[in-house]
Amino acid sequence: MTDTDAAPAPAPAPVRERGSGGPSSRQGNSLLIFTLLLLLVALLQAPLGRAVSAPVVQNWLTVFVAVLTQALPFLVLGVALSAVIAVFVPAAFFTRALPKQPALAVPAAALAGVVLPGCECASVPVGGALVRRGVTPAAAFAFVLSAPAINPIVITATAVAFPRDPEMVVARFTASLLVACAMGWLWQRLGRAEWLRPPARPSFDGHGKGAAFWAALRHDVMHAGGFLVFGAMAAATLKAVVPARWLHTVASIPVISILALAVLAVLLSICSEADAFVAASLTQFSLTARLAFLVVGPMIDLKLFAMQAATFGRGFAVRFAPATFAVAILGSVLVAAVLL
Repeated sequence: MTDTDAAPAPAPAPVRERGSGGPSSRQGNSLLIFTLLLLLVALLQAPLGRAVSAPVVQNWLTVFVAVLTQALPFLVLGVALSAVIAVFVPAAFFTRALPKQPALAVPAAALAGVVLPGCECASVPVGGALVRRGVTPAAAFAFVLSAPAINPIVITATAVAFPRDPEMVVARFTASLLVACAMGWLWQRLGRAEWLRPPARPSFDGHGKGAAFWAALRHDVMHAGGFLVFGAMAAATLKAVVPARWLHTVASIPVISILALAVLAVLLSICSEADAFVAASLTQFSLTARLAFLVVGPMIDLKLFAMQAATFGRGFAVRFAPATFAVAILGSVLVAAVLL
């Protein structure tokens, strides 16, 4: 047999170098990083303890945890309802349930906000699901703005917080509903499709209903939860640096007091089911200013802006949020002039 007839020798197996990125290498790197972090915390224990014990840091942590604790259950409720809508509710249901004319669909959707027992963190994911299911954006936005302010839990909380001023309950319901409708009609008139970019949602075709529901739920919680944390951090930072004495200075000037409480509602980012008790405690302000606080807060605050940008796109949020703020103040003043 000649050399050319000999079978070719098998190619040598590639030699894996140590630390080339295999699973054991990654686990070792993670353990090393974790160990270094523990050592760093141990070395900086004293300065970290002094920093955390500082009053401004304690105030920041209190506000951050409070906002997150209030909002997170309702965020989970909202994304659960969003997943139900995306998986179990046929798209044709919404086209049949709402009027064909967008101008009539807006108030119908705003009134439907009565049935959502949650705060603004729940309404934004549901609004995104409605848009994805074919609801006209103007109607979906009216629902997003009205639901946190006119549902039975919020209205009951407002009545409990203002036992001597029952007209505040009617004023809050009326002003919130009017502002939600006005913003829906304003979007229908002036809004552009290129401003609205709902996030791409993974396809759950071919999955069972249960698997698709849990996949959609996990996706929305991870997507919206990060923005909620960011909004809570921003609210806590601003709350910790705004001096309390400023409130007493501006309360005596009617126009400034209304604007001040409207801005405060944006900065504090309080859940709509708790904001009535905060407004009731601001006794140095007029009922009109406190009504603006109650109407603006559930419609636009720091965490809401972050969630709206995540759900509908930044181009939408930077236009819709300032317009909502202005219309909410105007609606509050007009309703207060009639009812308060």
